[in-house]
Amino acid sequence: MASKRTRQQDALRAAQMYYLQDQTMDAIARELRTSRSTVSRLLSLARESGLVQIQIKTPSDRAPELERVIRNRHKVEVHVVPVSDMLSEVEVLERVSMQAARTIGPLVGSNAVIGVAWGSTVSTVSRHLTRKTTHGTTIVQLNGAGNTQTSGITYASEIIRRFGTAYGAKVEQFPVPAFFDHAETKKMMWQERSVRRILDLQERMTIAIFGVGSMDAEIPSHVYSGGYLDTTDLDALDASGVAGDVATVFFRSDGSDAGIILNDRSSGPSLDNLRKVRRRICVVSGPKKITGLRGALAAGLVTDLILDETTARELVEQSSPSSDPIFGFLHGLDGL
Repeated sequence: MASKRTRQQDALRAAQMYYLQDQTMDAIARELRTSRSTVSRLLSLARESGLVQIQIKTPSDRAPELERVIRNRHKVEVHVVPVSDMLSEVEVLERVSMQAARTIGPLVGSNAVIGVAWGSTVSTVSRHLTRKTTHGTTIVQLNGAGNTQTSGITYASEIIRRFGTAYGAKVEQFPVPAFFDHAETKKMMWQERSVRRILDLQERMTIAIFGVGSMDAEIPSHVYSGGYLDTTDLDALDASGVAGDVATVFFRSDGSDAGIILNDRSSGPSLDNLRKVRRRICVVSGPKKITGLRGALAAGLVTDLILDETTARELVEQSSPSSDPIFGFLHGLDGL
C-alpha cells in the first residue's frame, strides 16, 4: 500500500495536470500508470485536503473588495465567505466553519502549542478539520467549561479531541469552572501546580483559535445559553456595557475591559495574555455578532479573521462614512 506521503504527492501531481495543464483524467491515468477511477479519487483527495481550493468569481462578487477594506482598516488577514441571502444561520455557520478549517490547516505545524476556546462556532469548525500529521504539537483548552449544572468536560473535551485527532497532537484539557463563584477562589486555584502547568502551557501558545460570544446571536453563544451566567451576571454585564467575549473574557465595543468584574472570576486568558499569541484566529458567523466582533478588533485580539459576507459588509459599512467610495461599490453590486 502506498504511504500517505506518496498518496499526497500523487494527488498533487494529478491536480496540477488536471487543473493547471487541462489534461483529461484518461491522459493523467496513462501518465501515472493507474486507472481513471484512481485519478478521480486522487483529485477528490486534493480538494478535501486543501491542496486544491476552487473559487468562482462573478461580476457581483463583493468578497475580494470587502477583504481588501477589512485588511487595510483593521490590519488583519481576512477570509470573507460568500453566502446567499437564502441560507439559514446554521447553513452560513457551516460554510464559514469549512473555510475556517481550510485556513487553519496550513498554519498548524510541528512543535506548536494551539489554544482552543470552546463554543458553538469552534465546535462546528472542529467537525470540518482536515487531517494533517504533526510532531510535538499540543492542543490546550483555553478556558474551563464547568458550571452548576454540568462539569462541561464532555462538551469541551470533544471539541479539543477533534483538534488533537486532526493534527495528531497531544491534548491538554482544563477541568475547572468557566466562572468561579469568588475571585479569591480562582486566585487560590491558580496557585495549584496542576493548574499552573496548564496556565504555563497557555502562555507558550503559538496559535489561538476562538469565536466571539454574543448574547444577541441567532445561534446563541454557548456561554450565554448553557447555564453559565445567571440573571445577576447578565445584569452586571449589561451595566458594564459589555459587547461580547472571547474565551469567556468580556470586553466593550471599544475593546476595553477595565472594571468588568466578572472577568476576575473567569477562567479564560486575560486579553493581555491573548494579545501576546503570534496567530490569533477568530471565526465569526452572523451579523448579530458584529458588536462583539468590533470589540474584539478594537481590543487587538485578532490577527486572522474568517467571517461570512453579510457580517463583513456590515462591519465595513458601520465603520465607513457614507461618502466613502466603498458604499457606492457595494450598493452598485446590489443591482447586478
